[in-house]
Amino acid sequence: MHPAYSVIVFTTASGAGYGLLIWLSAGVASGLLPRTPIFGAIGLGLALGLITTGLLSSMAHLGRPERAWRAFSQWRTSYLSREGIAALATYVPACALGAGWILGAITANQTAAAAWLAVCCALVTLYCTGMIYASLPTIRAWHHPLVAPVYIVLALATGGVLLCVLLAAYGRDLRIAAAVTMLALAAGWILKARYWTTIDSAERTHTAQAATGLGHLGTVRPLDPPHTQPNFVMREMGYQVARRHAEKLRRLSVALLFLVPIALLLWLLTPLPPFAQIILAVIALASATAGVLAERWLFFAEAEHVVVLYYRGGTA
Repeated sequence: MHPAYSVIVFTTASGAGYGLLIWLSAGVASGLLPRTPIFGAIGLGLALGLITTGLLSSMAHLGRPERAWRAFSQWRTSYLSREGIAALATYVPACALGAGWILGAITANQTAAAAWLAVCCALVTLYCTGMIYASLPTIRAWHHPLVAPVYIVLALATGGVLLCVLLAAYGRDLRIAAAVTMLALAAGWILKARYWTTIDSAERTHTAQAATGLGHLGTVRPLDPPHTQPNFVMREMGYQVARRHAEKLRRLSVALLFLVPIALLLWLLTPLPPFAQIILAVIALASATAGVLAERWLFFAEAEHVVVLYYRGGTA
């Protein structure tokens, strides 16, 4: 599949935003984060800003963005519609949380209830986003049970790194946040490695022989290309990345997204001056951002749609 930059920005920005919203909400409800209005305004503003940026970026991939509202009508069968509804619904408890945390407009119990509701809505939205891809049987690499869990865990990991930056900048103890974020990063690493192993070793059942029903006659291949020049389907669905490049990008994403942030967060567990904590947290955020962008690009680039069998035969 051709990696669309708007969708890459959407999945990385909104994922980190929802992850940060989850940690902020859980921290406030559990009494582990400062209840000061300034910290709440900065944290929630950053989370909702990333979420909104990602959602708006996803519309740039549409041919007719003004018709995006129609996507909400298919919620019974489409995870895309469910994601849109869940994304809008998340703003309600998030704003209620802000009203209690920043403005003090509601009671502490009501703020905690809004926080836990925001956690649930954010997790549902992340699940629906992951299932948009996992529900497509025509793309073998995406139709996989680990796609949605990986997306959720990576959102929690990147959101956790953002929280560590905020806590370091605010001069607060970030050891609990760093430890939880390391666990999320380690879980993401394990799940992603398992995902890559299974899609590499899985049997390729989508073949030209199976598509035409002529497998009993031998190998089926197209004699002539169906088009004299590349068309939309070939550009969008037939994109290929060389295996040697994919392996390099996998190693790069593992190093930037998992190894470097884990090492830096482990360093943050030791006594350090406040300025050093900020520098290490920012470097961990920069590394994780670059790593998740590489991981997202590769997620799309490695996917093969079964329609490519019509154009070049082989397997998908």
